[in-house]
Amino acid sequence: MDRLAAIRVFVAVADAGGLSAAGRRLSMPLTTVSRHLKALEDDLDVRLITRTTRRLSLTEPGRAYLETCRRVLADLDAAERRLAGEQAEPQGVLALTAPILFGRSHVQPVVHAYLDAYPRVSARMFLADRIVDLVEEELDLGIRIGHLPDSAMRATALGSVRYVCCASPAYLDDAGVPETPQALAGHRCISFATFAQPGRWSFYGAKPQTVTVVPRLIVNTAEAAIDAAKAGLGIVRVLSYQAVEGFKDGSLRMVLEAFEPERLPVSLIHREDRLPQAKVQSFVALAVPRLRRALRDIAETEDKAPHQLPKPGSSC
Repeated sequence: MDRLAAIRVFVAVADAGGLSAAGRRLSMPLTTVSRHLKALEDDLDVRLITRTTRRLSLTEPGRAYLETCRRVLADLDAAERRLAGEQAEPQGVLALTAPILFGRSHVQPVVHAYLDAYPRVSARMFLADRIVDLVEEELDLGIRIGHLPDSAMRATALGSVRYVCCASPAYLDDAGVPETPQALAGHRCISFATFAQPGRWSFYGAKPQTVTVVPRLIVNTAEAAIDAAKAGLGIVRVLSYQAVEGFKDGSLRMVLEAFEPERLPVSLIHREDRLPQAKVQSFVALAVPRLRRALRDIAETEDKAPHQLPKPGSSC
C-alpha cells in the first residue's frame, strides 16, 4: 500500500464529504478511492469512516487521525515547496479571513498593496462576522477581534477596539439622551445580532452589568445597523471601528460612554500546524505595521468623536 497516497485520499474524502466527491477532486476513479481507503483502514486495523447508503461520517478515531494527517500533509507540502524554491519568493494563494466591515475598510487595502508587491501571489478573502476556523476553511491567516482562546495559532497583537452606543443627533434631540444603561428601556434600539444576543447589551460602569432591550430592528450586518441609526431609527451598539465614519461626518454621536465595557484586542493569527511559508511571513511583515496604524487612527477618531450629553433636567 502507498501510505501517503492513501492518506491523501482519506483527507480528500473527509473534506469532500463522500467518496465520489473525493474522486472528482483527485481526478481518481471511485473504485481507486474506495480501495485506498479500505487499505488504510485495514493497515491501521481501525474504522476511520462510517458509510451508509445516505451519508458518510468520521468515527472518533477517524477525527483524531484526520487532524494528524492534515498536519503531516501540510508539512510535507511546505517542505516540497521549499525544495522547489518557492520559499525564495512568495507565491501561491494566500487565504485569509476578517470581519466584513473591518476587512473591506482596512484589510483589503493591505491585501491590494501586498499583491502589488508580490506578483506571484494571488489572494482569497473570506469576510464574515463570525469566528472562522482556519483549518476547516483551509485559510492561512485571520483577523480576530476579542480575547483569544488557547489554540494552535500564532497571534500578533494589532491594537484594540471597543463597543460603543451611538445614535443620530436628530434622534437624540427628539427622544432625549440616556444617562444610564437602564434608561435604554425607554428608547428605540437597533441590534446587530451577529456579535451578541440581540436583546442583551453588556456595560461596565461601577461594575459589570447587562441590560435587556427590546430592539425595534434586528439586522445581521453592521452596515445595516449603522445605516438605520443614521436614519434616526434609534440607538445602536456596535464596535467602534464600525461607526468611525459616522463620527467623522457628525451623523452619529456617542452616548453612555462612561459605561462602556473593556476594550477588545485585535489580533492577526496564523496557523502553527505547518512549516513557515514565505507568502505568510511576507504578508505578516507588510500587514502588521499598516493595520496597527489603522487601529491607532480609529482610536484617535474615537477620542475626537462628538458626544451627546443629556440636557439639563432631562428625565431619560
